[in-house]
Amino acid sequence: MIPFNKPPYTGNEGQHVISAMRSDKLSGDGPFSKLCQQWFNERLGCVSSLLTPNCTQALEMAAILIDIQPGDEVIMPSYTFVSTANAFVLRGAKIVFVDIRSDTMNIDERLIEQAITKKTKAIVPVHYAGVSCEMDAIMDIANRYSLYVIEDAAQGMMSSYKGKALGTIGHLGAFSFHETKNFTSGGEGGLLIINDENFSKRAEIIREKGTNRSQFFRGMVAKYSWVDLGSSYLPSDIQAAYLYGQIDVADKINEDRLASWNLYNDLLQGLAEKNKVELPVIPSDCTHNGHMFYIKLNNIKERTKLMNYLKCHDVSTVFHYVPLHSATAGVNFGRFEGADIYTTRESEKLLRLPMYYGLHKTDIKKVVNTISSFFS
Repeated sequence: MIPFNKPPYTGNEGQHVISAMRSDKLSGDGPFSKLCQQWFNERLGCVSSLLTPNCTQALEMAAILIDIQPGDEVIMPSYTFVSTANAFVLRGAKIVFVDIRSDTMNIDERLIEQAITKKTKAIVPVHYAGVSCEMDAIMDIANRYSLYVIEDAAQGMMSSYKGKALGTIGHLGAFSFHETKNFTSGGEGGLLIINDENFSKRAEIIREKGTNRSQFFRGMVAKYSWVDLGSSYLPSDIQAAYLYGQIDVADKINEDRLASWNLYNDLLQGLAEKNKVELPVIPSDCTHNGHMFYIKLNNIKERTKLMNYLKCHDVSTVFHYVPLHSATAGVNFGRFEGADIYTTRESEKLLRLPMYYGLHKTDIKKVVNTISSFFS
Protein backbone atom coordinates (compact mmCIF):
# COMPACT_ATOMS: atom_id res chain seq x y z
CA MET A 1 0.00 0.00 0.00
CA ILE A 2 1.25 3.48 -0.86
CA PRO A 3 0.11 5.50 2.17
CA PHE A 4 -1.44 8.90 1.87
CA ASN A 5 1.00 10.33 4.40
CA LYS A 6 4.13 9.47 6.34
CA PRO A 7 5.23 11.87 9.08
CA PRO A 8 8.51 13.49 8.04
CA TYR A 9 11.61 12.02 9.65
CA THR A 10 15.17 13.10 8.88
CA GLY A 11 17.23 11.05 11.34
CA ASN A 12 18.29 14.14 13.28
CA GLU A 13 15.33 14.16 15.63
CA GLY A 14 16.48 11.42 18.01
CA GLN A 15 19.70 13.05 19.18
CA HIS A 16 17.91 16.32 19.90
CA VAL A 17 15.06 14.60 21.76
CA ILE A 18 17.54 12.72 23.95
CA SER A 19 19.39 15.97 24.68
CA ALA A 20 16.12 17.58 25.70
CA MET A 21 15.23 14.62 27.92
CA ARG A 22 18.56 14.90 29.72
CA SER A 23 18.36 18.67 30.20
CA ASP A 24 17.17 20.54 33.26
CA LYS A 25 14.33 22.16 31.30
CA LEU A 26 11.71 19.74 29.95
CA SER A 27 8.77 22.12 30.09
CA GLY A 28 8.03 24.97 27.70
CA ASP A 29 10.56 27.57 26.57
CA GLY A 30 13.56 25.33 27.10
CA PRO A 31 16.73 25.49 24.97
CA PHE A 32 15.20 23.84 21.89
CA SER A 33 12.07 25.99 22.05
CA LYS A 34 14.31 29.06 21.95
CA LEU A 35 16.36 27.65 19.08
CA CYS A 36 13.20 26.99 17.06
CA GLN A 37 11.72 30.41 17.75
CA GLN A 38 15.00 32.09 16.82
CA TRP A 39 15.02 30.13 13.55
CA PHE A 40 11.47 31.20 12.73
CA ASN A 41 12.11 34.84 13.68
CA GLU A 42 15.12 35.01 11.38
CA ARG A 43 13.81 32.86 8.54
CA LEU A 44 10.33 34.35 8.36
CA GLY A 45 11.23 37.92 9.31
CA CYS A 46 8.48 38.36 11.91
CA VAL A 47 8.49 40.48 15.07
CA SER A 48 8.37 37.35 17.23
CA SER A 49 7.13 33.77 17.31
CA LEU A 50 5.85 31.48 20.04
CA LEU A 51 5.64 27.71 19.82
CA THR A 52 2.30 26.22 20.88
CA PRO A 53 1.15 22.61 21.42
CA ASN A 54 -0.84 22.79 18.17
CA CYS A 55 -2.13 25.23 15.57
CA THR A 56 -5.60 25.25 17.15
CA GLN A 57 -4.16 26.86 20.27
CA ALA A 58 -2.17 29.37 18.22
CA LEU A 59 -5.48 30.47 16.66
CA GLU A 60 -7.13 30.57 20.09
CA MET A 61 -4.36 32.86 21.32
CA ALA A 62 -4.90 35.09 18.29
CA ALA A 63 -8.61 35.36 19.11
CA ILE A 64 -7.77 36.45 22.66
CA LEU A 65 -5.13 38.91 21.50
CA ILE A 66 -7.51 40.79 19.21
CA ASP A 67 -10.06 40.78 22.05
CA ILE A 68 -12.88 38.90 20.33
CA GLN A 69 -16.11 39.51 22.25
CA PRO A 70 -19.55 37.87 22.06
CA GLY A 71 -21.37 39.21 19.02
CA ASP A 72 -18.24 40.09 17.03
CA GLU A 73 -18.13 38.78 13.48
CA VAL A 74 -15.17 37.08 11.82
CA ILE A 75 -14.97 36.54 8.06
CA MET A 76 -13.38 33.36 6.69
CA PRO A 77 -13.89 30.68 4.03
CA SER A 78 -16.16 27.75 4.76
CA TYR A 79 -13.65 25.45 3.08
CA THR A 80 -11.27 25.03 6.01
CA PHE A 81 -10.61 22.91 9.08
CA VAL A 82 -12.92 23.33 12.08
CA SER A 83 -10.19 24.90 14.24
CA THR A 84 -10.18 28.01 12.05
CA ALA A 85 -13.74 28.75 13.18
CA ASN A 86 -13.69 27.18 16.65
CA ALA A 87 -10.94 29.47 17.91
CA PHE A 88 -13.24 32.47 17.45
CA VAL A 89 -16.51 30.74 18.31
CA LEU A 90 -15.04 29.92 21.73
CA ARG A 91 -14.79 33.66 22.37
CA GLY A 92 -18.40 34.21 21.32
CA ALA A 93 -17.90 35.34 17.73
CA LYS A 94 -20.29 34.78 14.85
CA ILE A 95 -18.57 33.30 11.81
CA VAL A 96 -19.36 34.83 8.43
CA PHE A 97 -18.45 32.43 5.63
CA VAL A 98 -17.81 33.64 2.09
CA ASP A 99 -17.28 31.68 -1.10
CA ILE A 100 -13.91 30.49 -2.36
CA ARG A 101 -12.13 30.86 -5.68
CA SER A 102 -12.36 27.80 -7.90
CA ASP A 103 -8.70 28.02 -8.97
CA THR A 104 -6.81 28.09 -5.64
CA MET A 105 -9.58 26.99 -3.25
CA ASN A 106 -8.78 30.10 -1.20
CA ILE A 107 -11.21 32.74 0.04
CA ASP A 108 -12.45 34.96 -2.80
CA GLU A 109 -11.01 38.34 -1.86
CA ARG A 110 -13.58 40.07 -4.09
CA LEU A 111 -16.42 38.91 -1.82
CA ILE A 112 -14.99 40.00 1.52
CA GLU A 113 -16.01 43.64 1.48
CA GLN A 114 -19.71 42.92 0.96
CA ALA A 115 -19.65 40.63 4.02
CA ILE A 116 -18.41 43.38 6.36
CA THR A 117 -20.84 44.82 8.91
CA LYS A 118 -20.47 47.09 11.94
CA LYS A 119 -19.82 43.95 13.99
CA THR A 120 -16.92 42.68 11.88
CA LYS A 121 -13.69 42.37 13.86
CA ALA A 122 -11.35 40.30 11.72
CA ILE A 123 -10.66 38.50 8.45
CA VAL A 124 -9.10 35.04 8.56
CA PRO A 125 -7.62 34.04 5.19
CA VAL A 126 -6.67 30.35 4.93
CA HIS A 127 -3.72 29.57 2.66
CA TYR A 128 -4.96 26.28 1.28
CA ALA A 129 -2.29 23.76 0.21
CA GLY A 130 0.39 26.29 1.10
CA VAL A 131 -0.71 28.59 -1.74
CA SER A 132 -1.26 32.18 -0.67
CA CYS A 133 -4.51 34.07 -0.72
CA GLU A 134 -4.48 37.46 -2.47
CA MET A 135 -3.02 39.23 0.54
CA ASP A 136 -2.58 42.69 -0.99
CA ALA A 137 -6.31 42.95 -1.61
CA ILE A 138 -7.17 41.49 1.80
CA MET A 139 -4.83 43.84 3.68
CA ASP A 140 -6.20 46.80 1.74
CA ILE A 141 -9.75 45.93 2.82
CA ALA A 142 -8.61 45.38 6.41
CA ASN A 143 -6.83 48.73 6.53
CA ARG A 144 -9.78 50.63 5.09
CA TYR A 145 -12.20 49.10 7.62
CA SER A 146 -9.77 48.91 10.58
CA LEU A 147 -10.00 45.12 10.80
CA TYR A 148 -7.50 42.57 12.06
CA VAL A 149 -6.10 39.93 9.72
CA ILE A 150 -5.22 36.53 11.19
CA GLU A 151 -3.49 34.29 8.66
CA ASP A 152 -4.32 30.61 8.98
CA ALA A 153 -1.06 29.41 7.48
CA ALA A 154 -1.34 25.91 8.94
CA GLN A 155 -0.19 24.42 5.62
CA GLY A 156 2.07 27.28 4.57
CA MET A 157 5.52 26.95 6.15
CA MET A 158 8.18 27.88 3.54
CA SER A 159 5.56 29.41 1.20
CA SER A 160 5.44 33.08 0.28
CA TYR A 161 3.42 35.82 -1.38
CA LYS A 162 5.37 38.37 -3.44
CA GLY A 163 8.50 37.32 -1.61
CA LYS A 164 7.02 37.67 1.88
CA ALA A 165 6.62 34.57 4.05
CA LEU A 166 3.06 33.45 4.71
CA GLY A 167 1.99 34.17 8.27
CA THR A 168 3.97 37.43 8.34
CA ILE A 169 1.64 39.61 6.28
CA GLY A 170 -1.38 39.96 8.58
CA HIS A 171 -1.33 41.12 12.19
CA LEU A 172 -0.95 37.54 13.42
CA GLY A 173 -0.34 34.14 11.82
CA ALA A 174 -0.71 30.51 12.84
CA PHE A 175 1.18 27.42 11.63
CA SER A 176 0.69 23.71 12.21
CA PHE A 177 3.30 21.04 12.85
CA HIS A 178 0.81 18.17 12.78
CA GLU A 179 2.17 14.89 11.44
CA THR A 180 0.53 15.56 8.07
CA LYS A 181 2.39 18.86 7.60
CA ASN A 182 5.77 19.46 5.94
CA PHE A 183 7.43 19.67 9.36
CA THR A 184 6.23 18.07 12.58
CA SER A 185 7.14 18.33 16.24
CA GLY A 186 6.28 14.73 16.96
CA GLY A 187 2.66 14.37 15.86
CA GLU A 188 1.23 17.71 16.92
CA GLY A 189 2.60 21.22 17.27
CA GLY A 190 1.90 24.80 16.33
CA LEU A 191 3.33 28.30 16.08
CA LEU A 192 1.93 31.78 16.64
CA ILE A 193 3.51 34.49 14.51
CA ILE A 194 3.34 38.05 15.83
CA ASN A 195 3.79 40.84 13.31
CA ASP A 196 2.56 43.74 15.47
CA GLU A 197 4.77 44.61 18.44
CA ASN A 198 1.70 45.72 20.38
CA PHE A 199 0.79 42.04 20.80
CA SER A 200 4.19 40.71 21.90
CA LYS A 201 4.06 41.33 25.65
CA ARG A 202 0.48 40.17 26.10
CA ALA A 203 1.01 37.07 23.94
CA GLU A 204 3.68 35.85 26.36
CA ILE A 205 1.33 36.41 29.30
CA ILE A 206 -1.63 34.62 27.69
CA ARG A 207 0.62 31.70 26.79
CA GLU A 208 1.87 31.45 30.39
CA LYS A 209 -1.60 30.93 31.89
CA GLY A 210 -2.16 34.67 32.26
CA THR A 211 0.97 35.23 34.35
CA ASN A 212 4.07 37.36 33.77
CA ARG A 213 6.26 34.34 34.42
CA SER A 214 8.39 34.89 31.30
CA GLN A 215 9.25 38.39 32.44
CA PHE A 216 10.19 37.01 35.86
CA PHE A 217 12.66 34.54 34.35
CA ARG A 218 14.24 37.37 32.37
CA GLY A 219 14.65 39.38 35.60
CA MET A 220 12.18 42.06 34.52
CA VAL A 221 9.93 41.65 37.61
CA ALA A 222 10.75 40.59 41.18
CA LYS A 223 8.04 37.91 41.23
CA TYR A 224 5.41 36.67 38.88
CA SER A 225 1.66 36.73 39.39
CA TRP A 226 -1.68 36.35 37.61
CA VAL A 227 -2.13 39.52 35.52
CA ASP A 228 -4.45 38.58 32.62
CA LEU A 229 -6.56 35.76 31.25
CA GLY A 230 -4.70 32.93 29.59
CA SER A 231 -4.15 29.22 29.44
CA SER A 232 -1.36 26.67 29.15
CA TYR A 233 -0.21 27.18 25.60
CA LEU A 234 3.39 25.94 25.97
CA PRO A 235 4.63 22.74 24.30
CA SER A 236 7.29 20.65 26.01
CA ASP A 237 10.90 21.15 24.99
CA ILE A 238 10.88 17.55 23.73
CA GLN A 239 8.39 18.60 21.05
CA ALA A 240 10.63 21.53 20.14
CA ALA A 241 13.68 19.26 19.99
CA TYR A 242 11.91 16.94 17.53
CA LEU A 243 10.91 19.92 15.41
CA TYR A 244 14.42 21.39 15.46
CA GLY A 245 15.73 18.17 13.94
CA GLN A 246 13.59 18.98 10.90
CA ILE A 247 13.80 22.73 10.47
CA ASP A 248 17.58 22.42 10.69
CA VAL A 249 17.31 20.76 7.24
CA ALA A 250 14.20 22.64 6.14
CA ASP A 251 15.47 23.37 2.64
CA LYS A 252 16.19 19.69 2.02
CA ILE A 253 12.65 18.72 3.04
CA ASN A 254 11.16 21.55 1.00
CA GLU A 255 13.12 20.61 -2.14
CA ASP A 256 12.11 16.97 -1.79
CA ARG A 257 8.41 17.81 -1.58
CA LEU A 258 8.58 20.23 -4.49
CA ALA A 259 10.31 17.57 -6.62
CA SER A 260 7.43 15.17 -5.87
CA TRP A 261 4.86 17.88 -6.59
CA ASN A 262 6.50 18.76 -9.91
CA LEU A 263 6.68 15.10 -10.96
CA TYR A 264 2.98 14.61 -10.27
CA ASN A 265 2.22 17.79 -12.20
CA ASP A 266 4.31 16.73 -15.20
CA LEU A 267 2.98 13.18 -15.36
CA LEU A 268 -0.67 14.23 -15.07
CA GLN A 269 -0.53 16.86 -17.82
CA GLY A 270 -1.82 14.40 -20.40
CA LEU A 271 -4.98 13.64 -18.42
CA ALA A 272 -5.49 17.36 -17.79
CA GLU A 273 -5.21 18.12 -21.50
CA LYS A 274 -7.90 15.51 -22.15
CA ASN A 275 -10.10 17.20 -19.49
CA LYS A 276 -10.11 14.07 -17.36
CA VAL A 277 -8.72 15.89 -14.32
CA GLU A 278 -7.98 19.43 -13.19
CA LEU A 279 -4.57 20.19 -11.69
CA PRO A 280 -3.65 22.72 -8.97
CA VAL A 281 -3.21 26.36 -9.95
CA ILE A 282 -0.26 28.36 -8.55
CA PRO A 283 -0.65 32.13 -9.15
CA SER A 284 2.47 33.91 -10.39
CA ASP A 285 2.84 35.94 -7.17
CA CYS A 286 2.92 32.79 -5.03
CA THR A 287 5.76 30.47 -4.12
CA HIS A 288 4.36 27.25 -2.68
CA ASN A 289 5.89 24.50 -0.54
CA GLY A 290 4.65 21.29 -2.13
CA HIS A 291 2.42 20.65 0.85
CA MET A 292 -0.14 18.66 -1.11
CA PHE A 293 -0.95 17.52 -4.58
CA TYR A 294 -4.60 17.22 -5.48
CA ILE A 295 -6.64 16.61 -8.58
CA LYS A 296 -10.23 17.55 -9.28
CA LEU A 297 -12.71 15.21 -10.88
CA ASN A 298 -16.01 16.05 -12.57
CA ASN A 299 -18.16 15.41 -9.51
CA ILE A 300 -18.37 13.59 -6.19
CA LYS A 301 -19.59 10.39 -7.83
CA GLU A 302 -16.55 10.14 -10.06
CA ARG A 303 -14.26 11.05 -7.15
CA THR A 304 -15.69 8.24 -5.03
CA LYS A 305 -15.22 5.73 -7.84
CA LEU A 306 -11.61 6.80 -8.36
CA MET A 307 -10.88 6.65 -4.61
CA ASN A 308 -12.21 3.10 -4.45
CA TYR A 309 -10.31 2.11 -7.59
CA LEU A 310 -7.06 3.46 -6.18
CA LYS A 311 -7.67 1.71 -2.86
CA CYS A 312 -8.16 -1.59 -4.68
CA HIS A 313 -4.77 -0.97 -6.30
CA ASP A 314 -3.05 -0.23 -2.97
CA VAL A 315 -3.03 3.56 -3.22
CA SER A 316 -4.42 5.54 -0.29
CA THR A 317 -6.05 8.90 -1.04
CA VAL A 318 -8.32 11.27 0.87
CA PHE A 319 -10.69 14.08 0.14
CA HIS A 320 -10.61 17.21 2.24
CA TYR A 321 -12.98 19.46 4.16
CA VAL A 322 -16.73 19.17 4.23
CA PRO A 323 -17.65 22.88 4.08
CA LEU A 324 -18.22 24.23 7.58
CA HIS A 325 -21.39 26.13 6.72
CA SER A 326 -23.09 22.82 5.89
CA ALA A 327 -22.27 21.30 9.30
CA THR A 328 -24.59 21.48 12.32
CA ALA A 329 -22.17 23.70 14.25
CA GLY A 330 -21.59 25.86 11.18
CA VAL A 331 -25.32 26.60 10.99
CA ASN A 332 -25.47 27.34 14.72
CA PHE A 333 -22.38 29.52 14.94
CA GLY A 334 -22.20 31.14 11.54
CA ARG A 335 -23.85 32.15 8.31
CA PHE A 336 -22.89 32.06 4.64
CA GLU A 337 -22.80 35.50 3.05
CA GLY A 338 -23.79 35.53 -0.59
CA ALA A 339 -24.12 32.51 -2.86
CA ASP A 340 -22.28 29.21 -2.44
CA ILE A 341 -21.17 28.94 -6.05
CA TYR A 342 -17.84 27.16 -5.66
CA THR A 343 -17.33 26.05 -2.04
CA THR A 344 -19.50 22.94 -2.07
CA ARG A 345 -19.08 22.13 -5.75
CA GLU A 346 -15.29 22.31 -5.77
CA SER A 347 -14.89 20.55 -2.41
CA GLU A 348 -16.79 17.56 -3.77
CA LYS A 349 -14.45 17.27 -6.75
CA LEU A 350 -11.10 17.44 -4.94
CA LEU A 351 -8.98 14.36 -4.23
CA ARG A 352 -5.61 14.48 -2.43
CA LEU A 353 -2.89 12.12 -3.67
CA PRO A 354 -0.09 10.59 -1.55
CA MET A 355 2.45 13.28 -0.64
CA TYR A 356 5.19 13.17 1.97
CA TYR A 357 8.91 13.67 2.48
CA GLY A 358 10.78 10.75 0.92
CA LEU A 359 8.00 9.70 -1.44
CA HIS A 360 9.66 7.54 -4.13
CA LYS A 361 9.43 8.44 -7.80
CA THR A 362 8.34 4.89 -8.57
CA ASP A 363 5.39 5.27 -6.20
CA ILE A 364 4.37 8.56 -7.82
CA LYS A 365 4.49 6.87 -11.22
CA LYS A 366 2.37 4.01 -9.89
CA VAL A 367 -0.24 6.47 -8.58
CA VAL A 368 -0.39 8.28 -11.92
CA ASN A 369 -0.49 5.05 -13.93
CA THR A 370 -3.34 3.77 -11.77
CA ILE A 371 -5.29 6.99 -12.29
CA SER A 372 -4.66 6.70 -16.04
CA SER A 373 -5.88 3.11 -16.09
CA PHE A 374 -9.06 4.18 -14.28
CA PHE A 375 -9.92 6.55 -17.13
CA SER A 376 -8.95 4.11 -19.87
